[in-house]
Amino acid sequence: MSSTEKTGVDLDALIDSCIAAADTRYEDWDTLGFQAAQGGDRFKRAQIRYIGSGATGNHDTDNNIIKADHFTFSNMRLPAGAVGPEHTHHDVEEVFYVLEGEIEVAVHDVEDGTKKAVRTLGYRDLIRVPAGVPRSLANVSDADALFCVIIGTPKPQLPTYPPSSEMFGVTR
Repeated sequence: MSSTEKTGVDLDALIDSCIAAADTRYEDWDTLGFQAAQGGDRFKRAQIRYIGSGATGNHDTDNNIIKADHFTFSNMRLPAGAVGPEHTHHDVEEVFYVLEGEIEVAVHDVEDGTKKAVRTLGYRDLIRVPAGVPRSLANVSDADALFCVIIGTPKPQLPTYPPSSEMFGVTR
């Protein structure tokens, strides 16, 4: 028997502990509120947590989140015209998968943040950004955008904001 197989497990409890139903999630506008407080409403966005807390804060006491073993998974609601500032995850890759609306994503040159490549993603488009590459995003549609955010570790380091970011110098 492998180490992942278990005997005598209550299968109903097991499956229930592995489900995060949409109707039990909520839009947390406060987690990233420090950015809106610093830079204005265009930085306002909501995190909807499913697995782990992402890189935005400590939500370890939130029993509504499935514990992360290998990655985090959340949804982000980005209002029309709102942006996610340029930031870098030094330790982990990050994936954005669009469910609604359109987002413009950019990857920035590590040494010169003024150089960047930009693409627009729509319904069911995905981008994977490697660790150490600065990235930013913006909602370029007239409606809210909703997209999945997957981070490749259960507890990532806090991201940093390079000098070219509007959030440079801001700390959590």
